Amino acid sequence: MENIFVNISGSIRELIGVLGLPPLFNEAVMITVKVTGILLFIVLNALWLVYMERKVAGYIQCRYGPNRVGPKGLLQTAADISKLISKEIIIPSGADKILFLLAPVLIFTPPLMVFMVVPFGQNMAAVDLNIGVFYFLAVASLSTVIFWIAGWASNNKYSLLGGMRVVAQMISYELPMVLAVLGVVMITGTLNMSDIVRAQENLWFIFAQPVAFLIYFIAGVAECNRVPFDLTEGESEIVAGPFTEYSGMGFALFFLAEYTNVMLVSFMAATLFLGGWLAPFGLTIIPGWAWMLIKVYIMIFLFMWLRWTYPRVRVDQLMGFGWKVLVPLSLANIFITGVAIKVLDKMGW
Repeated sequence: MENIFVNISGSIRELIGVLGLPPLFNEAVMITVKVTGILLFIVLNALWLVYMERKVAGYIQCRYGPNRVGPKGLLQTAADISKLISKEIIIPSGADKILFLLAPVLIFTPPLMVFMVVPFGQNMAAVDLNIGVFYFLAVASLSTVIFWIAGWASNNKYSLLGGMRVVAQMISYELPMVLAVLGVVMITGTLNMSDIVRAQENLWFIFAQPVAFLIYFIAGVAECNRVPFDLTEGESEIVAGPFTEYSGMGFALFFLAEYTNVMLVSFMAATLFLGGWLAPFGLTIIPGWAWMLIKVYIMIFLFMWLRWTYPRVRVDQLMGFGWKVLVPLSLANIFITGVAIKVLDKMGW
């Protein structure tokens, strides 16, 4: 079970090799298979997370949550998707039609590109980049541009204001996120995600870098536009921000992209701080990829718990907290980490 997906990948590669096709074509086919598998994984998990959040919200609010469509309400999300597919996509008369329609399609591109370098288990990264952490930080930030496109192309004041908030918020919280991750990179001396996981065999970095983990988590909540940092689509202020003019599947794609980003941030947290596929307490009877999923879903549950516990903050509080608290704290963490590394090195550890 530990290497089931690695073995499946190897079998597909051998099957393609039997055909005697050029090596370049073989690699193209393998990349296509991996992209398709990751895309299927993302979509299925995003649909499940919609149901899971409704159930978690129901539990926290002392109610049942979805319980009508299908057993335990399991088909509620499928019913919602069917409804959204049947709805007409209305394009505002003054909107930039091409960009308006392109934005919800492009919103899945950065997460899909980043998932290509995420190690789902041992030897289970689609592309094992030496600069995987840098790639994650660089590509994930492209979502900011797509949200801005959606807000600007809608030709709506609320949408434009929401797009401007996205740019301000994501730039403000990407900086502390990068600085938090830098502490882990300083300890391991590598940007390769698989090597970072292996470096945690003796001690998970959540214990070596607790402040960095906390900063990363808070910044991740802001990057995903989740409560209490969902200022980009503050319903009581700007209707739905950059998504105001979207209906049908256009809105659904943005909605699912939020859960995809939550999943991505959780995968990175599990990789950088929670030991990735490494089993706790020597419980290797459970496959590494299963441990990775368990850790990811624990992180996702924290996102949901936070959403249904705290109210939305004001936009000035959001920006002030990022620049006045998280950035100085992350810089202090880097300084302390550097000093600790130097001292321990002198001590021969």
